[in-house]
Amino acid sequence: MALHKRLVVGGLAGLIGVAGGYGVVYPYVRDMIYVNEQIGENNAFNIKKIENAYKTLQDNSECNSLLKKHLTQSVVDKLKYKKTKLGATLYDVIRSGVFNPDASVGVYAPDSESYKVFAALFDPIIQEYHGFGPNDKQPDVDLGEGRTKELEPLDPDGKYIISTRIRCGRALNGYPFNPLLKNDDYVAMQEKVKKALAQVQDADLKGTYYPLEGMKKETQNKLIADHFLFKEGDRHLQHANACRFWPVGRGIFHNNDKTFLIWVNEEDHLRLISMEQGSDVGKCLDRLIRGVKNIEKVVPFARDPHLGYLTFCPTNLGSTVRASVHIKLPKVSARKDFKEITDRLKLQVRGIHGEHSDSEGGVMDISNKQRLGLSEYQAVRQMYDGIKELIKMEKESK
Repeated sequence: MALHKRLVVGGLAGLIGVAGGYGVVYPYVRDMIYVNEQIGENNAFNIKKIENAYKTLQDNSECNSLLKKHLTQSVVDKLKYKKTKLGATLYDVIRSGVFNPDASVGVYAPDSESYKVFAALFDPIIQEYHGFGPNDKQPDVDLGEGRTKELEPLDPDGKYIISTRIRCGRALNGYPFNPLLKNDDYVAMQEKVKKALAQVQDADLKGTYYPLEGMKKETQNKLIADHFLFKEGDRHLQHANACRFWPVGRGIFHNNDKTFLIWVNEEDHLRLISMEQGSDVGKCLDRLIRGVKNIEKVVPFARDPHLGYLTFCPTNLGSTVRASVHIKLPKVSARKDFKEITDRLKLQVRGIHGEHSDSEGGVMDISNKQRLGLSEYQAVRQMYDGIKELIKMEKESK
């Protein structure tokens, strides 16, 4: 991008002192407006924001995020001057975790290159979360085709498991993540996905795409009632600068049976979700496999030999698969060592409305924790085997 000259004051591009901080002066041209949006007002101001963010994190005694743990002074000094080719800076990576000190992780990747440019921060976070080192390689794709019948229903009598859900994230090849996408990018991406959906041949996957832009109130209410509609407002995503141009290019697809769902441009470019009442994990996985392969025929996905399928949040890298059940385990979940048990089984416990939500009526959402360093099928098996053990413990509890 050809940039117009910046106004230079005292050797710093457009940086002037004002009461209580810094002000920025630029010629009012489109290129500079775009740069301001994407990479911060200028280098000096951006570096000051990074340094202040580091201090804010370290001064917060209640913050226990992986960001705070691994953003050391030496990491700040190493990364604060770096940018990706599209202009992402360290501040773009950490801003959500700074504004949300209760986050468990606290970082997002504005584009795929960020994982390499800011590896001094991402690598230790990824290693601690996934147990996946900087020299490890994501296994080859293995969705589990031909083996879904091995996953028999976990709870055939329906005493514990209410529903099963398996989802994966995908990024469209050639596009950055939300903070660096422009209005036209969202429109183009949505059209590509709609084209792919129009070519789906499997009868049980056919359905309707609902764009958020211009959505009628009655349609919106129905999708909310069906627990399908994602909404703007997640503070972690907002502070990650992931809600720009909302609702342009966002939408939801579901099949006629309401068992296969695709979120377009919410957190990741695509979230493909297969759902099933009860505990038939194999049936749920089979549907997801066919859905993924149908879309991929038309829309290529971004994949890296080291990190696997690329995603906005580093917790979803690799297989990107999150297999989960809504389940009631009143005896086991009441144990003081319940978290230690789920950690040992490599399971993650959430509320039924997803991340950052609470349990309702004793119903929890439990999924595989690991996504990176194991194949798609292995990720599903991690949940399957862990839940099988929890149900066994629940039956044996007195």
